[in-house]
Amino acid sequence: MPLAIFSEKIGPLEIITYLVACTDKGEALVVDPGGPAPALLARLRQENWRLRWIVNTHGHADHTAGNDHWVRETGAPVVMHRLDWEFFSRPEMQAMAQAEGFPPLTRVDLPVEDGQSLHLGDWEAAVIHTPGHTPGSICLAFPGHLFTGDTLFVEAAGRIDLPGGSLDSLIRSLQEKIMPLPDDTVIWPGHDYGGSPNSTLGQEKENNPFLTDFF
Repeated sequence: MPLAIFSEKIGPLEIITYLVACTDKGEALVVDPGGPAPALLARLRQENWRLRWIVNTHGHADHTAGNDHWVRETGAPVVMHRLDWEFFSRPEMQAMAQAEGFPPLTRVDLPVEDGQSLHLGDWEAAVIHTPGHTPGSICLAFPGHLFTGDTLFVEAAGRIDLPGGSLDSLIRSLQEKIMPLPDDTVIWPGHDYGGSPNSTLGQEKENNPFLTDFF
């Protein structure tokens, strides 16, 4: 059975939160919970799926604001790359999140590294470390699907002018970690900034200036 993928735009910055499920085994994970995401939580309960993981592609508060809610509702552990957990748990970064009206990042249950796998029923999701937007940004890769957070958008890429951002690191991540993936890989970004909410890597190689102009 293919993965079941559902999405909901959450919060003032319209984070795209994803619910990804292995329907055969009744297991799911949520990617970048920007808030409660009532439609996704209703789907989870309607299907009686067990939530295995709460995955943050990076530590920016708009992508983590719903962590505590999802932990309370499901008991699932929070997953983030070790470098972003270390960076965004610092007092000054917590204060910045609160100044922007978001809850601070206070817990990560599983700090992950590049190449680590998350099991989801019959599937495995690979953690791909893609620094640039933040030091510990990750993409989450299933066969044929890539959840890119703010690393890669449709026809754009993540900002590098925020604390911890680096254009050199972002370009290297795109070149070394993203470009080698199959062209038919479906891209599921953290925001709807392009002509469509998602795309394929092949389309991005033709139309995304970060993949056409820098290499």
